[in-house]
Amino acid sequence: MSERLFELGRVVATPRALEAIAEAGDDLATFLDRHGAGDWGDLSDEDRQENEFSLPRRLRLFSAYKLSDGRKVWVITEADRSMTTLLLPEEY
Repeated sequence: MSERLFELGRVVATPRALEAIAEAGDDLATFLDRHGAGDWGDLSDEDRQENEFSLPRRLRLFSAYKLSDGRKVWVITEADRSMTTLLLPEEY
């Protein structure tokens, strides 16, 4: 695991995200580790730059990852670092 750049706070996930991750045979912890290490996944350059701007300013952080079956999961950490949520894009 890479060094964590910020606290995730309380980690929560929607039932549909948990189901999708399980169905794909992926490990939820992998996505949390990548997010916490600043590996933002499948984001545009603009969204990556927004995260880099937001990280030291304690603003909201966003990552998007492809599951093994091609579906996407989003990981969002609140600005105050009190909570990180895993959800599917259609649940936002």
